[in-house]
Amino acid sequence: MPNAAIKSTAYCLNHTPELGFHYGTTPYLERHDKPDSRFLADLPRFIQSYGDAARYAPNLAYIGAMTIGQLEKQPRPWHSNLADAPTRFGKYGEIMPEDEFLGLLDICDVFDLVWLETGFAESVREKLLVHPVLDAEVLKRLKAGRAAADIGGEIANKGALPLFFAGEVVGCCRRAHEVDETLASHVILENLACKAGSVLALLHLLKKAGMGPGEVDFLVECSEEAVGDMNQRGGGNLAKSIAEIAGCVNASGLDVRAFCAAPVNALITGASLVASGARRNVVVLAGGALPKLFMNSRDHVKKEHPALECCLGNFAVLLTPDDGTAPVIRLDALGKHSVGAGASPQAVTTALVWDPLQKAGLDFADVDKYAAELQIPEITLPAGAGDVPEANAKMIAALAVMKGQLERAAIADFVASHGLVGFAHTQGHIPSGVPFLGHAVDAIAAGHMKRAMIIGKGSLFLARMTGLSDGASFLVEASAGGQAGSLTRDEVKTVLLDALADLADSLRNAE
Repeated sequence: MPNAAIKSTAYCLNHTPELGFHYGTTPYLERHDKPDSRFLADLPRFIQSYGDAARYAPNLAYIGAMTIGQLEKQPRPWHSNLADAPTRFGKYGEIMPEDEFLGLLDICDVFDLVWLETGFAESVREKLLVHPVLDAEVLKRLKAGRAAADIGGEIANKGALPLFFAGEVVGCCRRAHEVDETLASHVILENLACKAGSVLALLHLLKKAGMGPGEVDFLVECSEEAVGDMNQRGGGNLAKSIAEIAGCVNASGLDVRAFCAAPVNALITGASLVASGARRNVVVLAGGALPKLFMNSRDHVKKEHPALECCLGNFAVLLTPDDGTAPVIRLDALGKHSVGAGASPQAVTTALVWDPLQKAGLDFADVDKYAAELQIPEITLPAGAGDVPEANAKMIAALAVMKGQLERAAIADFVASHGLVGFAHTQGHIPSGVPFLGHAVDAIAAGHMKRAMIIGKGSLFLARMTGLSDGASFLVEASAGGQAGSLTRDEVKTVLLDALADLADSLRNAE
């Protein structure tokens, strides 16, 4: 069976504490119900500054400025053992400051819904002019700005949301319809934030891959925002809107939605399109979820712990035909959580880990690393959710014991050897295995790792349509040297005819 190669990966963070403080769901609801609460008054002093966010080890690992091995050796707690100096750009992408991200919001707005104050817009323009992946075609979309009085009027009288930087109102996000709640200013801001993060990751991906935007022919977008209006709330197509901003003029695309399991499903979709020959250069990408900023901050503030959920995460992955050089996604051994699989942790792990291993003829120890739910433990532990990546690794180890492939006494060693430390922000789809893909591809290409398994899991009860669990998984490993299935029908015919001619010659010579 032909496979698809992972040609390049990109990972970026947008440091957006003020967007999170005002529009993250937890503080937003608190402001609605208890505007004078102690929690809201205390939260700002626990928020990580940009300088600290750019020195925070998990963030550096996410953008490729630190390896997983270096992250594991970094003294804990990470939030009080910061790197010596801030690092904005890493091997995979960057940590963008909030003022520049607001400028990117404006760039991604094609309906004049984001207004930035004139002076602020100009200051942002000066900074973005020297940005390494924002070219003149992209930057010309940044509008000149509006007067502060006009912005104030939109906020006071027309339902616009204020945009803040350094504690001051520097712009607004306007509603797109007076009645339609799916086009309210709050929803528009969430959608644009997701779109802007995806655009940034895509531009970094193209630069890293040395590919022009016109060479991309399909995008699969897999965030958690369902864009549309009141007649079709999840109509899409966010993927195509991202391609437009990035200049991918020859691309089309579609959106995949499956909560936290969406990125893995989207990568399987993209890889299948490439392997079948239906599409050639496919980008799978997602932006962050603004509502989930400071999602666990109530518990963080209560325990006087840093509120670390101040960054929107995003990623982009380039899939191309298997040419025998880049690591591949194996399409002959996919994991899926079926309707009848069961919802217990053991049942989910069996469907997503054991079943694909059986298909591939592999043992548990044959996979170097298992990547599932890579949330930063310093975010989840104070909130009572435990160390999620460690819990996943322990469940896989326990299943290996049940299947007779591991001694119970060796569970801790298995977790240390085959598990991963969490380094991704808690935005559902963002930590679902995919952040490790860049590190895995590099390690496999360098010969330091043989294979990894990327696992995405999701909870579907959130939509109140079903209580079922969800999930998918795939193996990443070195290419076997290219696949015959990637040839065209005529090329395969030619190869076969040549082989038959050679065989006939051999028979004649034997006579």
